[in-house]
Amino acid sequence: MKILVLNSGSSSLKFQVIEVRITESGECDAQYLVKGLVESIGSYSQLTFNVSGQPKVRQSQSLKDHQAAIDHVMRWLISPAAKIDGIQSYADIEAVGHRVVHGGERFAKSILVDDDVKSGIEDCMELAPLHNPANLKGIEAVTALLGSAVPQVAVFDTAFHSTLSEQAYLYGLPYQYYRRYKIRRYGFHGNSHRYIAYKHRKINQIPRESVNIISLHLGNGCSACSIQAGKSVDTSMGFTPLDGLVMGTRSGDVDASILHYLHLKEGFSFDDVDNLLNKRSGLLGISGLTSDMRELIDEAEECNDRRAKLAIDIFCRNVRKYIAAYYVEVAGNVDAIVFTGGIGENSAEIRRRICEPLSALGLDIDLAENKLGLKSVDYRVISTQESKLQAYVVPTDEEFIIAVDTIRRVEGIE
Repeated sequence: MKILVLNSGSSSLKFQVIEVRITESGECDAQYLVKGLVESIGSYSQLTFNVSGQPKVRQSQSLKDHQAAIDHVMRWLISPAAKIDGIQSYADIEAVGHRVVHGGERFAKSILVDDDVKSGIEDCMELAPLHNPANLKGIEAVTALLGSAVPQVAVFDTAFHSTLSEQAYLYGLPYQYYRRYKIRRYGFHGNSHRYIAYKHRKINQIPRESVNIISLHLGNGCSACSIQAGKSVDTSMGFTPLDGLVMGTRSGDVDASILHYLHLKEGFSFDDVDNLLNKRSGLLGISGLTSDMRELIDEAEECNDRRAKLAIDIFCRNVRKYIAAYYVEVAGNVDAIVFTGGIGENSAEIRRRICEPLSALGLDIDLAENKLGLKSVDYRVISTQESKLQAYVVPTDEEFIIAVDTIRRVEGIE
């Protein structure tokens, strides 16, 4: 089955076409045909197409909305210029899988899209005002282009964390606010953490019930996830993706009273506070330079910049705190720590800084393997053979998870 995978952002569109088949053993094989990105939707957009085995194609085009962006992408996919095996017309796209950020408590798993599901996604918009509207636009645009006969599946970022217990997802607020407004920890990056659990199982040839790891998705957005018996039991992001780890421009955990204090001292409105915590904090706020970890490492090494070093130290210390907390909570039943995301996959220095102080937990990092990273391999073990606690680097693949869930929902396989 050829599946179009869409990730619709507020002004962007990531897409892939993946051919997926279910084997006799029930596993899924995937072949990537094309992937791409549309940026700056609503103005003069930049488009990138990457067909398997061919050079990248870049375009610029005025695209006023997601409908126009998806229409342009689809017309390019079936054009002779694309030269995609097995894609000559819209009819060759057999299903569409959508990343949807927030499913609230209603959507604990991926689901075929119908009017009731679209209404449910809309009901969750106030929980993810920057993402769910764009996700819904993607669904509507595909319906307008391909018609209602082509099945579409919504795959929720929050669904993997639906296994959290009340003790893990409730805040220390009056219980009435959970009952009235469903204020609780939802968690995000669920498709990424779920893929890491899947990949760990495949690498070690173990059943899902034997996957006991701590997954670290470290990028511009960062989250940690404690996975026990293949299920999420705790995660750092909360009611929104602001909670938890220090990130590129997001603060992560802060004392909420600071916000009232800043209101008194600076006259901050709620919008000012939201802007401060989401766009001006984290690595950018601490360093005063940039949210890009690569640039911060360069500044620290080449210029000995004190605040660049401080931002890096705070970032790594914060990650270690979550690792230690999750490790203790499950009484040491952790087989591995797995790094993924832009920083996690590419920064040997950050992995080293996080791992070296974890010798108390039995982690012994192999510095040579760590420096190699993902060079020429699709995963790497960066702990020594003698290490009690293993450490891996694994590139995430959320699109694979979306494609797998899409074919399973379409074919009625749980």
